[in-house]
Amino acid sequence: MDLKDKTPGELEQIVESLGGKKYLAGYIFHFIHTKDAEEIPQITPLGKSFREQLAGQGYFISRLSVLNKLADKDGTAKYAFALGDGGRIETVLLLDGTRRTLCVSTQVGCAMGCVFCATGKLGFRRNLTAAEIVDQVNTVQKDAGRISNVVYMGMGEPLANYAAVVKSLGILNHPKGKNIGVRHITVSTCGLAPEIRKLASEDLHPRLAVSLNAPTDDLRTKLMPINAKYPIADLMAAVRFYQDRTRQRVTFEYVLIKALNDSAGHAKMLVKLLAGLACNVNLIEHNPYPTCKFAGSGSARIREFAAVLDEAGIETTVRFRMGRNIKAACGQLGADWLGGKIK
Repeated sequence: MDLKDKTPGELEQIVESLGGKKYLAGYIFHFIHTKDAEEIPQITPLGKSFREQLAGQGYFISRLSVLNKLADKDGTAKYAFALGDGGRIETVLLLDGTRRTLCVSTQVGCAMGCVFCATGKLGFRRNLTAAEIVDQVNTVQKDAGRISNVVYMGMGEPLANYAAVVKSLGILNHPKGKNIGVRHITVSTCGLAPEIRKLASEDLHPRLAVSLNAPTDDLRTKLMPINAKYPIADLMAAVRFYQDRTRQRVTFEYVLIKALNDSAGHAKMLVKLLAGLACNVNLIEHNPYPTCKFAGSGSARIREFAAVLDEAGIETTVRFRMGRNIKAACGQLGADWLGGKIK
C-alpha cells in the first residue's frame, strides 16, 4: 500500500494499527511530501524496527519516473512520466515571473472525447491515484523550484476522477506538506454538473474553471459530447450553485476555432449566458495537433471576440500560446502519442 497516497488521518490509522504512537504519522507525511523521501528507511524519525514493520506489512512510497523533459524557448517545460503499469502522462510547467504554475494530469488519456483536444483522441485507460497526481508536483518542484500554483488542466477530466482529485487537493494544501494555498489551486472541468455541486460541499474549495467553448447546446454538443448529458442550462445551474456556496469568481475557458465558434454573434450569446455571474473568461486560440481538422481563429478575430466581452463588462484574458512548440499548449497533451498506442 502506497504511503504517498494517504492523508494524515489515514496515516494515523495505519500507525496505530501497527502499535505506534499517532504522532508518528506526522513524520511520515512530512518526510514524504516535504523532504521527498523515496523509501521508508529515509523516514529517520521512525525507529528502525517500526520502519521495518511498515515495509514488512507491504507499505511503500511510490515514485513517478520521468521519461523525458522538453523545454520551449518561452520557458515552458513539459514532463512525460511513466507509470508503474506502463501508462504515460504529461505535465506542464508554466513560468510567469517568479510564479511557477504546474498543470497536472488526473487520468491516463480521457473519455470525454472533446473534438478539439488531442488527449481525447487517445481514449481512456484509467484514473490516476492521488499519489500519482501529487507526485507530479513533488517531482517537478524538486527539479525546477517551488511550485506556487497548481491547475488541474492536464490530461483527463478531473471531476471524473473525483475521489482521488479531492484527496490530492487535501494533500497538496496541507501545512505539513507542500502547503499550497487553496486559492492557488484551480480545478478545471468540461462540465460534470453533479460533481461541481458535490465539490461545493467539500471542506476545500479550489478555484473552478469550466471549459465552455460554445454558447449554445447544438454547437457545444458537437464540440464536447458531455453536453448531451449535461446541457448548458444544467451546467450553468451547477456553476451558480458552486458560486453561491463558495463566493468565488468562476473562470470560463473558451477555445476559439476558426469559423466555428468565434463570431461576434457567438460572443454576444456568451455575454447573455454569463449575465449575473462573477466570472472571467479566458480566450484560447485553438492549438493544432496531428490529424486535427480545425484551425485557430487568428489574432484579429480573437480581438474582435474579446472586445464584445470587454464592452459588456466581462473580465477577459487572451491566453498566451505558451508551450506550443513542444506540444504543451492547451489541447495538445498526448499529441506526440497519436498514431501509436497509449498504455
